[in-house]
Amino acid sequence: MNLLMMLATTRRVLDQLRHDHRSVALILVVPALLLTAVYFLFENETLPPGVPRTFDRVGLMMLAIFPFVVMFLVTSITMLRERTSGTLERLLTTPIHKADLLFGYGLAFSIMAALQSLVATAVAYWIFGLDIKGSPWLVVLIAVINAVLGVALGLFCSAFARTEFQAVQFMPVVVVPQILLCGLFVARDRMNEVLEAVSNVLPLTFSVDALQEIAANADATGQLWQDAVVMLVIVLGVLVLASLTLRRRTA
Repeated sequence: MNLLMMLATTRRVLDQLRHDHRSVALILVVPALLLTAVYFLFENETLPPGVPRTFDRVGLMMLAIFPFVVMFLVTSITMLRERTSGTLERLLTTPIHKADLLFGYGLAFSIMAALQSLVATAVAYWIFGLDIKGSPWLVVLIAVINAVLGVALGLFCSAFARTEFQAVQFMPVVVVPQILLCGLFVARDRMNEVLEAVSNVLPLTFSVDALQEIAANADATGQLWQDAVVMLVIVLGVLVLASLTLRRRTA
């Protein structure tokens, strides 16, 4: 890898995004709007004194899931457009390496993911009064890592799509199973053995576990850092796989 090549790619992608107002709105605004919808779903619930709001549990999980989904979509479609437009083929005729390109894209979208997570977390805490024991900065950290995970998986899956429609079709294959099995709807220890075993190796599961640790503890725990490290290792591994499977163009 060449650091200058990677940073040049990052700068180019960020400059493209700056002129793509719809993508910027999708990245920065849509997760906050979806979080708003989640809040109003539970606005009128009646709870006994001392019982935490449903939003404090579900909304916290959404701070990881929404960025993950949005960044997967945006990244996979953007990389596919680079191939179909011939931009990727032209870039790969230069001295740039595939790893420079993929990690440059990953860094650019990671910066957007950080901004996205800051906006969504600010909305959750300052507008809707999200109330958990842990620090909001730890929530932001996990949300950013999860969004970057979406970026990495989007880059990887884009290599196997020929059209934007095919890129979207990876959603029910890659994203939806993780949402269903991450422990949001049913505790993982209540699933049957096969589903629990699958859940234990899905990346989104580690994110949900980390957020649950933050919700239950005022200070960062060893389990939280372990989950965060596992997620980062998965991100790096997926980016390496993406660089190995990257094609110059869509046939």
